[in-house]
Amino acid sequence: MTAESILLRYSLARSQFDLNVDVEVPTRGITGIFGESGAGKTSLLRCIAGLEKPATGKLVVAGDVWQDTDTNSARAVHEREIGYVFQEPRLFGHLDVRSNLLYGRRRAASNGREVEFDRVIDMLGLDAMLDRNPAELSGGEAQRVAIGRALLRAPHVVLMDEPLASLDAARKDEILPFLDRLHAELSIPILYVSHNIEEVCRLCDHLLVIDGGRIVASGDLQKVLVRMDIPLLSGVEAGAVIVGEVVDYDPDYDLTTIGFSGGDLRVPGRHGDAGLPLRLRIRANDISLCREKPEQTTILNVLGATIEAMQEADGPSRLLRLRVGDELLLARVTRRSCDELDLQTGDTVQAQVKAVAVREP
Repeated sequence: MTAESILLRYSLARSQFDLNVDVEVPTRGITGIFGESGAGKTSLLRCIAGLEKPATGKLVVAGDVWQDTDTNSARAVHEREIGYVFQEPRLFGHLDVRSNLLYGRRRAASNGREVEFDRVIDMLGLDAMLDRNPAELSGGEAQRVAIGRALLRAPHVVLMDEPLASLDAARKDEILPFLDRLHAELSIPILYVSHNIEEVCRLCDHLLVIDGGRIVASGDLQKVLVRMDIPLLSGVEAGAVIVGEVVDYDPDYDLTTIGFSGGDLRVPGRHGDAGLPLRLRIRANDISLCREKPEQTTILNVLGATIEAMQEADGPSRLLRLRVGDELLLARVTRRSCDELDLQTGDTVQAQVKAVAVREP
């Protein structure tokens, strides 16, 4: 246990499952808590916030003990320096946006900390809506206000419980860039609950995978995502995240070249100036393998790779973990193709990457 980590140790009996968690997460960046509905994600956040009275355990934030049931000590809910963002914004309908935000700031007065009001307004793009009432806001706008109110409490930890779950695709696209800014500019640790792997891959640095009330995987996002022994991560949405940077942009074909340790990837659209770091999400279903580099193919991205591991399966496909430069990717290949190409662990192959999702920080 260090001053740069948060210790979460909880036990809680539920009718559907027993929550049993003993894990440490960093005090920097965004930690994703990923799992299916009913896995215990929200219960864990409620324990951290002090809302689950029957829970036993220990919570230590950056060396400061907030709860230890062994010594019968626990901070009350209002004493925990936490900003909580729920699925629904829960704004005060009788107050305008400015007053909702200032309510959060008043709650910070007692802890001696302060987050600059204008900075939060700028990060979340709230300036044009300060005099509006919550009823006049879209779902995405209201959620941005709720996030701003939580930040203005100057918390030591922010808890976000599926903040995009109630939004349609357009509203999610509206709010995601603002969450990207929080990720890039804030030093406050965020615990982000989601059952959407795309959100997790875009936003998070660290990942907890929870199943049946237990943490089944924990660690750096990139390393956890390529675990093939975790059913939640090896299913239809299996994939990897790699980090690269912009090399150049070809306006004639509207393609950006992104370099990483394993080579170059060309992706549609313009994604910033040369040198800009980018996070890339590559799904296992979007990679095919060849023994030799194809001479004629419509696939722009062909990378040399080594098969590091193979997951046996009774179904039609196998999951393969590939090393490409310093990065790891996952590829889903039919068992028939594996057998016909006689693919084995340690073989060198050519990986054709069909599609790449890009996140600009």
